[in-house]
Amino acid sequence: MSNPNFPKMLDYEKLKQQFGKQQPDQTHHQTETQYQDIDDAELQKAFTDDETEATPKPQGLTGTRLRSYAFAVLTRREYSKAELIEKLITYAQDRDEVISLVEELAQNNYQSDQRVAEMTVRSQMRKGKGPNRIKLALRSKQLDKALVQEDLAEIDWYEQAYQLKVKKYGTEVAKDPKIKAKQIRFLQYRGFEMDAIMKAISKKETD
Repeated sequence: MSNPNFPKMLDYEKLKQQFGKQQPDQTHHQTETQYQDIDDAELQKAFTDDETEATPKPQGLTGTRLRSYAFAVLTRREYSKAELIEKLITYAQDRDEVISLVEELAQNNYQSDQRVAEMTVRSQMRKGKGPNRIKLALRSKQLDKALVQEDLAEIDWYEQAYQLKVKKYGTEVAKDPKIKAKQIRFLQYRGFEMDAIMKAISKKETD
């Protein structure tokens, strides 16, 4: 996977030369000089620190500027295709160019809905979430659950629910209906199916 249009690592020195301080050319259009006042550190932050509101973000990006910004975004974390399009459109000049660029990134595996879906499942499981909450998380990223259908089918959700119940309430099987109801609501909120929930709250330590 060695496409010269897609460098695996961003070269901020080149970006500096491309977008950094230059001598203004009186014949250039304003869009050609709008980045001339950004120094090296500011440029890197503008491309990589999306959380810093004080940093001015590039606007009206097209061509190589848009491509460079897309790589900077993907350097920080993985995005689903829908998320990346939405992110880039915020700073791009042309929506169709963004869609075309993201499709190209996906074709070259620089963006992958499959990777994002698998990472989402792992992340949600680490947080103690069940299948229903995981499906919601996938939907929020506009990811098809079919991408991880086999992975979800292989997980022992009953065991996952039981371990979560033990961590929260201990191994004792509750007899009080109010306590049982509380445990059921807790596991439902975490996204587990009722079948797995009832088995989890009824399991004895010796089972």
